[in-house]
Amino acid sequence: MKNIINWKLFFILLAACVVASFLVLPYEFAIIPAMSELFSPALLVAAFVQAIVFFSIAIFFGLILSKRVGFNLPVLEGWLKGEKQGGYLKSILGLSVGLGILGGLLIILLSVPFGNLSVEFLRAEAAAAAWKGFLASFYGGIAEEILCRLFLVSLFAWIFMKFKKTREGRPTNIGIWLSIILAAILFGLGHLPITADITAITPVVILRAIFLNGVPGIIFGWLFWKKGLESAIIAHFSADIVIHVITPLVALLFI
Repeated sequence: MKNIINWKLFFILLAACVVASFLVLPYEFAIIPAMSELFSPALLVAAFVQAIVFFSIAIFFGLILSKRVGFNLPVLEGWLKGEKQGGYLKSILGLSVGLGILGGLLIILLSVPFGNLSVEFLRAEAAAAAWKGFLASFYGGIAEEILCRLFLVSLFAWIFMKFKKTREGRPTNIGIWLSIILAAILFGLGHLPITADITAITPVVILRAIFLNGVPGIIFGWLFWKKGLESAIIAHFSADIVIHVITPLVALLFI
């Protein structure tokens, strides 16, 4: 049991997810006022316990499965081994931030065909102060990437590997791409609960959630595959800064 996973890495990721789960609360309270009205110390404790249990499961199995299919966290794993990772981090920083910004811009462009529905969501976003959107970006970058990429992509890749694998015993490229796409679709659907507090859930709303979140989700999945989880985290954080901080600030000038 001791050597199943890197327990230091496990607790670092768990602590990051729990902290991120609380950093997102001011943003959620701003765009969904009803949530703040229901807030109480008891609910805070319940949310804390829920975050620990939920992310413990996702991280535990994510670390096991990612190791089996060949995915990694090169920066954190190297750092815990006492290796200097500054050079590698610098090598992925530009690509990660660039693709993250691209992902954020794609979300904006892809939202245009949805017209008034996207305006409704933009008004909700603009109700949150920029600092709240900034804090919420840590949840997207850390917690959602650990759940959707470390756990889900690794899980799907492991399942597909059972049907077909390479000579080295790894998932095929097709299996990995299918895993990335499936995780991206679930990533989009995962936004529906908070969406339901802003507008009614309709087929168009579901399509929009999958479409807008799925495209950047594929980008983050590719980075996870090729560069490691840290790259996907940086990219997702950068995309969320565009969506939750910059875009609402610009929107305030027009709405």
